[in-house]
Amino acid sequence: MTKTIKDPQYWLMQFDLEAMEVDVGRWKTKRWSIVNLNLPHTEEECSDTQISLPLELFKDERTDYRFNLSSRDPHLFFIFEVEDDEALKPLQVTASQTHAASFMDGDYLVQSISMPLAVQAWMEAFIGRHGELLEVRKKKRRGAGRASGN
Repeated sequence: MTKTIKDPQYWLMQFDLEAMEVDVGRWKTKRWSIVNLNLPHTEEECSDTQISLPLELFKDERTDYRFNLSSRDPHLFFIFEVEDDEALKPLQVTASQTHAASFMDGDYLVQSISMPLAVQAWMEAFIGRHGELLEVRKKKRRGAGRASGN
């Protein structure tokens, strides 16, 4: 059975994590970075030694994707759970800044890298197929939220 590597809304991202010891005040801590990003198209291009996380696109996040793609430097966001021994447990990768920001308040580490052009084109095709998601504000009832004045 073959596993899905890439389709119109799913792409397997593979990468390595690199730890570097840094001084923070009097303490030493690890600073993690994402290196050697691999964007396989087929199973043969997949690495057995790299960390694999799927980038999955969702229709309800199209506005976030457009915001990211229209920025000067679009990014991918990798979310990790920090274990007690400072090891990282990979959770997910997203192109939505809003979704990534929701993890920043907890015990999670969010790393970002510049989005490769191939991923940008793939996301543009996704938005093109499904259309732009316009946020429509509901019209208020006349007089709603104000004192009636009678």
